[in-house]
Amino acid sequence: MTARVLVVDDSPRNLKLLEARLSAEYFDVLTATNGADALEICAEGECDIVLLDVMMPGIDGLEVCRRLKACALTSHIPVVMLTALNQPADRLRGLNAGADDFLTKPVDQAVLLARVRSLSKLRLSLDDLRSRALQLAKLGIGDPFAEALADDGYGGRIMLVEDCPSTAAIIKDALRRHHIVTAGRDWGRAFDPCEARRFDLFIVSLDLACYDGLRYCARLRSQAETLQTPVVAIARAGDRQKILRGLDIGVNDFVLRPPDDSELATRTRTLIKRKRYADCLRGKVGAMLEMAACDPLTGLRNRRYLEAHLASLLEQSLADPLCAMILDLDGFKLVNDLHGHAAGDEILRCFALRVAEVLRAKGLLCRLGGDEFAAVMPETNLSAGLEIAENIRSADSSDSFAVTGDVPVSVTVSAGLAESAGDSCAGPLHRADVALYEAKRGGRNRISAHYAANGRLTG
Repeated sequence: MTARVLVVDDSPRNLKLLEARLSAEYFDVLTATNGADALEICAEGECDIVLLDVMMPGIDGLEVCRRLKACALTSHIPVVMLTALNQPADRLRGLNAGADDFLTKPVDQAVLLARVRSLSKLRLSLDDLRSRALQLAKLGIGDPFAEALADDGYGGRIMLVEDCPSTAAIIKDALRRHHIVTAGRDWGRAFDPCEARRFDLFIVSLDLACYDGLRYCARLRSQAETLQTPVVAIARAGDRQKILRGLDIGVNDFVLRPPDDSELATRTRTLIKRKRYADCLRGKVGAMLEMAACDPLTGLRNRRYLEAHLASLLEQSLADPLCAMILDLDGFKLVNDLHGHAAGDEILRCFALRVAEVLRAKGLLCRLGGDEFAAVMPETNLSAGLEIAENIRSADSSDSFAVTGDVPVSVTVSAGLAESAGDSCAGPLHRADVALYEAKRGGRNRISAHYAANGRLTG
């Protein structure tokens, strides 16, 4: 899917020129001639990146950018400001408004296109995270965005790869007030991905004396540990080809020598905020997916997780036996009626711990729902499974549960077991369920096994 670029400029000539240039590179282009229309287009989610003129009547570009970055719906949209203003103070105002870059007119078309491609890739990858987070939020599993938006971008761990003492001193002085800056010494010759993952941002010189700075950036982008870590390149004004190549291989931003300390600090903060936003969403999505696969009462995996992973467990056990077991507490409704649901919940938690202790991580233990549990045990034949089930049954029969007020409550368990026999994915569980009902019919507090070869049940 191509990126959608919104061009905002009150000059029809500028709009046509940029639209033609971007369209020639196969971007989908939208246009707006004022800030109000731009804000509306962004709020409706119709664009992936904004090219924004600063000097416009009504709402100027700086205010548009501030509003976009202040809104949870649009804060993630990259903004590149284009302006005839060329003073460092002007650029700093744009960056402080939240712009991802600030390019002075006449804009170098190659650099602009490289920045649009780079920021579009970033936006599209972030969209995947946001869509998953939004889906989970709609299910009522927490708000993944509140914490992600709260980070201020300070306190970052920065690796500086620069062998010019004067430039290194400028960078350290500009950043050490709000960040921890570590100076690299090996210039990539002993690159350690695990060590590199500790950092929130890399600042890399593109003209190191003893190592290729672009190669260092490429290595950062080729390692899973640093793939998402932002990179700022330090380049000379005449290093146009290096800058373009750096943006092409994944450098997030660049500053020219000698770096302006305020501009560097602002760009650094913006990149660290963006990284932490993505990291926080990634962590929240992972945690919420974990919650969606777990039973909140017992902490065990749930039926959804079991159904999703049963096929792979069976596939891994093609050469070895696999035993499925379903456990059901006997007469559990009466426990809830006599002692209350709080006591019933405590018994379920304790029972889950007892079963887990007997299994000792041998296989997958899940709560199917209510008072019913399932265990799938790879490399376990039916005979061994029956022994495990008997250990669970006897432990449950001999030890009562202490519930509210230390009242001992005795609850027995019945179990059904079946061994995989090259049948369908749900086959072992289905046959274990048949065996469980046989155990229930046989008087409860019993174990029954289903032998697939002849369909025989035994208790």
